[in-house]
Amino acid sequence: MTVNVGGKQIKRGEEVSTEEKKEEEVKFNPADYSCEVLLEKTTPDKAQDPKFPTDAFNVTYEVDGEQRLDVTRSNKKVNIFDYYWDKYGKGLKSIDYGHGTINPNRWGYKEPPKKKRRKG
Repeated sequence: MTVNVGGKQIKRGEEVSTEEKKEEEVKFNPADYSCEVLLEKTTPDKAQDPKFPTDAFNVTYEVDGEQRLDVTRSNKKVNIFDYYWDKYGKGLKSIDYGHGTINPNRWGYKEPPKKKRRKG
């Protein structure tokens, strides 16, 4: 008899390698938390760009003794907290408001090309 583990058929009694288990557990998708990571592992100068939307947050966290900065956007701050807490745990240091000035509805919007006028 076989058992379906991670899309693979494994005979009952066989052990699943721990490397495969870790790979599946490590993947965190920001879309699952209603977040969008705009800049990852960036500098404070790039994070202070006013061309970001107003709903963007600056997230500071620590990994292996190194402090990192991300610019992440979401409707609610709690979604960002949940994403980074699940991903980094106690390495999360702060979530601050970003310096963006663009309306979130207009951010990323590109104006359609103008049609040529007929000469009449």
